[in-house]
Amino acid sequence: MVFKINISDKGKAWKIEGDVQALMGKNVGDKISGKEIKTELEGYELEITGGSDSAGFPLSKNIEGVYLRKALLTKGFGMKENIEGLRKRKTLRGKQISETTVQINMIVLKHGSKHLHEIFPEQNQPKAKKVEVAVKAA
Repeated sequence: MVFKINISDKGKAWKIEGDVQALMGKNVGDKISGKEIKTELEGYELEITGGSDSAGFPLSKNIEGVYLRKALLTKGFGMKENIEGLRKRKTLRGKQISETTVQINMIVLKHGSKHLHEIFPEQNQPKAKKVEVAVKAA
């Protein structure tokens, strides 16, 4: 299973895409070694903070298992409206990573010997300015 992994560190996000079987069966909130994801991340300690499945349903740390559940939400996770007393029933996926999971979000808890911008030099570069060419109508 190919996962899209987003590693967040102090306001910057680094993206990895690959087949990482070591993440199968892990839960949201688990801490893992960076070496399990990619050998260049040796020395890093990462925490799984969330994710989503192929249909876009988010992983919830409060729901056990891998299945979809309807949960009654008030404030916080999954609620965009900020109306006092508002409750909504939303579909969420359990906290365990499975073959239905597509995207996994992580944060860096402990840094390794190499910086992330050295491991992923092609990411988070300044965008090149676009040059627009005016076309004259004849």
